Amino acid sequence: MTGFNLNDLSQLTLAPAGTPPFQTTYGNFAPRIGGAYQLIPSRNFATVLRGGFGLFYDLASSEIANIVDDDAYPFGVFQSLPDTTFPIEPPPAPPQILVPTPSSGVIGGFDPHLKLPLTYQWNVSLEQGLGSHQSYSLSYVGALGTRLLQSAYVNAPTPNTYLFNAATLVANTGSSNYNALQVQFNRSLQSGLQALVSYTWSHSIDTASAGSSYNATNAAGPGVNQNANRGDSDFDIRNSFSAGLTYAIPSLNSPSLLKAVSGGWSIESIILARSAPPVTVTDNTFYQLRQYYAAIRPDITPGIPLYLYGKQYPGGKAINNTPGAVPGGCSNGNQSIGPFCGPPVDASGNPIRQGDLGRNTLRGFGATQLDLALHRDFALHDEIKLQFRAELFNVFNHPNFGPPDGGLYDQTFGLSTEMLGQFLNGGLQGSAGLQGSGGFSQLYQIGGPRSIQVALKLSF
Repeated sequence: MTGFNLNDLSQLTLAPAGTPPFQTTYGNFAPRIGGAYQLIPSRNFATVLRGGFGLFYDLASSEIANIVDDDAYPFGVFQSLPDTTFPIEPPPAPPQILVPTPSSGVIGGFDPHLKLPLTYQWNVSLEQGLGSHQSYSLSYVGALGTRLLQSAYVNAPTPNTYLFNAATLVANTGSSNYNALQVQFNRSLQSGLQALVSYTWSHSIDTASAGSSYNATNAAGPGVNQNANRGDSDFDIRNSFSAGLTYAIPSLNSPSLLKAVSGGWSIESIILARSAPPVTVTDNTFYQLRQYYAAIRPDITPGIPLYLYGKQYPGGKAINNTPGAVPGGCSNGNQSIGPFCGPPVDASGNPIRQGDLGRNTLRGFGATQLDLALHRDFALHDEIKLQFRAELFNVFNHPNFGPPDGGLYDQTFGLSTEMLGQFLNGGLQGSAGLQGSGGFSQLYQIGGPRSIQVALKLSF
């Protein structure tokens, strides 16, 4: 495309046939450097300082695939097939790729000067030995993401000439940074006990957590003032704890029958606990800001609680969804919900700006889970071994809730409507028949109900 300028789309038009989507960049130099120094030399209580720095480039292939999936000209096209059996005889002719018109079709384009996303990463760690089999480490990890890819979906992108109905445009408009403190204790197998315990405090901030415009909270917006969307990342988890323990149960010494029955057993456990991920509240009566597809956040009224607590709410907490809580109502005439009001609107009823509630300002629910496994090996012959395993997921059947509904005018606004395992599996719709689209079954990931599986494994 030519005339590509997200601040002024009036000159946007098709480039001549054969023009590459964007220019190939050369010289993407990606050095990495690391070092280690033993501060205190000791066989059992050594202290080691480590550090590293590197530059890492991402690819543009994900956004290329998204534009193809958009059926955007000239990268993709959509054809509806009749309701019939397969294979179709005779095979249908390939669909014709038509240039979009002012009334139909979507054009896809990249900034002709697009650069590959670049991330700077660094880390410093101090490891201390605690005898011959144990150690702990304290680490600082940081990353800075620059010129990250974002897509903007624009209706009538050429207002002066009105050449196209809509356009998906990709440019280097995103940025991010990440800082983390990581603490780890490691015990190698000794006296039947092995352990790995980790805790991370981290903070991830960005202007968008994904490049695609499908999730409107991550789409590039008018004027490409990304500071308006800068906030906690969609995946920002401040506190995360995990522990993996393995213990070989000692067998009884006598009599011989008890010794044979009790020998060879071991128990493993995994403990996971994390704080709540963020939630964005959006005024879902609006779907665009000026020409741009966007998630419109509401204004917030100080002095009104953000959350409600009580047993009547799933998980014991809800985003404040009390109707009419703002004194005097909202300036745009809509009813207030909790402390939230939609932003001001113009004479046509369209929002004139983004709301002052920040992106990903609120928080949902944390998660905690204990998994256990018990197994025993039976030596049947020299090279033949039978292993029995019993595995229990979410042993205490602890309920972990999915994030609350952030759609301001939804009937379920502010409430969690599904368990965490269902949410990670693609939501209630996914668990009802769309499994296989990328999500794990809720039985095999954090947040599912208690489940037990038993297995026998023969090795030879």
